[in-house]
Amino acid sequence: MFLEAVWIGFAFACGLAVKRVGLPPLIGYLTAGFAISSLPGTIAMPEHADYVLSHVAHLGVLLLLFSVGLKLNLANLIKPEVIGGGVLHFAISIVLLAPGLYFFLDGDSYRAILLASALAFSSTVLAAKILEGKRELRAFHGRVAIGILVVQDLLALVVVSIAGEATPSPWALLVLLLPFLRPVLHRLLDASGHDELQLLFGMLAALVLGGYGFELVGLNAELGALLFGAMLAGHRRAVELSRTLWGLKEFFLVGFFLHIGIDGVPGVDAWLFAVVMLALLPLKGLLFFFLLIGFKLRARSAFLTSLSLSQYSEFGLIVASLVLPDWLVPLALTVALSFIISAPLNRKAHPLYDRFAPWLIRWERNTRHPDEQPVSLGRADVLVMGMGRTGKAAYDYLQSRYEVIALDSDPARVVDNERAGRSVFFADAEDPGFWQSLDMGTVRSVVLTINDVEAKVIATRNLRSSGFDGLIVSHSMHQDEADQIMAVGADQTYLTMSEAGVGLAEHVMQSGRV
Repeated sequence: MFLEAVWIGFAFACGLAVKRVGLPPLIGYLTAGFAISSLPGTIAMPEHADYVLSHVAHLGVLLLLFSVGLKLNLANLIKPEVIGGGVLHFAISIVLLAPGLYFFLDGDSYRAILLASALAFSSTVLAAKILEGKRELRAFHGRVAIGILVVQDLLALVVVSIAGEATPSPWALLVLLLPFLRPVLHRLLDASGHDELQLLFGMLAALVLGGYGFELVGLNAELGALLFGAMLAGHRRAVELSRTLWGLKEFFLVGFFLHIGIDGVPGVDAWLFAVVMLALLPLKGLLFFFLLIGFKLRARSAFLTSLSLSQYSEFGLIVASLVLPDWLVPLALTVALSFIISAPLNRKAHPLYDRFAPWLIRWERNTRHPDEQPVSLGRADVLVMGMGRTGKAAYDYLQSRYEVIALDSDPARVVDNERAGRSVFFADAEDPGFWQSLDMGTVRSVVLTINDVEAKVIATRNLRSSGFDGLIVSHSMHQDEADQIMAVGADQTYLTMSEAGVGLAEHVMQSGRV
């Protein structure tokens, strides 16, 4: 137990050190893993501890993908740029990489294709974590990136099967019945309440039903966790469930990155291979960029999507453990170094685009993707941002006197409100691209009823920076959050609980019974 405590402390120290220099802590966890792997046998990771850490790492990946699934709209996956971009990039990457790897593997074409396949994938874990950290999972480029990663996960099933993984059993056909399970999952989430039972339900859905359930029928556990999350994505409490799982997911992911580094100490040949692969990494991003431009994306969206996918995947380690054990350490080093390069570049993605925009825009096609058309609010007087209970109440009260339009980032909620006769469109207030294409029309007032305080801060800041000088009114649960919103330009911020108390008191006074 003493050694385990030392390793946890070492991982924390390395994570804190890299965070201080502007890198994500996960780079520190990778470094800690390599350092622990190089220690003498009496100090290094014993077999039982490595076994436990590998399971912790697996649970972290499953919880991350389940959380990503909670924010997915499956309809967004069935898009030409997602399916075409994912499949074409995979095929072209193999064609380009396999001939060179053929010589590295002494003329073994089968192993060369498998290794090329492993290098063709992008890291679901890193890309999802970067997009989640920047709050861009629901932005257009974030949705395209996650969609392509899902396509890659499906392709991964084929590669793992070819590489010798167990063939899916006939019971795998039961996956086709998953849509019928969705109402049951929604009812269970409703019944689980808001406390520890909700946390347990999330773990049941992600780890047992999605992860272990898919493994039992010979399918990919990670894909199962993502799909079960996606089936809950339209639920009104999906965001709450994601927040409940957040801390647990972050803890387990430390084990994932630590375990990658512990797999072995890289030698000279491993470093040489990694350096060559890193030199080719820009080609991976360029291929994504030009494919997405071909599918009518703007240069900005194509660039941001490509950058988020420009790293090698931890899936390469799975392939190596199956049929290329002698390539496990070189691939682990390659993946780790690509993470080190990709993470800080993605942190500066928007400034990088601004710098290279004149060159990148030259490659745009004359047409524009339908999802990126400018949004005009037309002749509306009031914009309501966020259509939960508070937003619907504000909309219904105002529409008797004004022309009101609303937006929400939950597609299911948009559909429900449209059926109720309200004018609502899908948009994410945290998507920079939305603000660049927004035409406020005749809107004079904005009501912020979004649940997330950071989203309200971002919306207020973008409204003011775009020149909007009308009224901005928000609600908040806490005074410190209200102060943040006011500091960036809101005119008024009401404390929800205080206003509810005042409203109750007014009803008492109006009753005349006091």
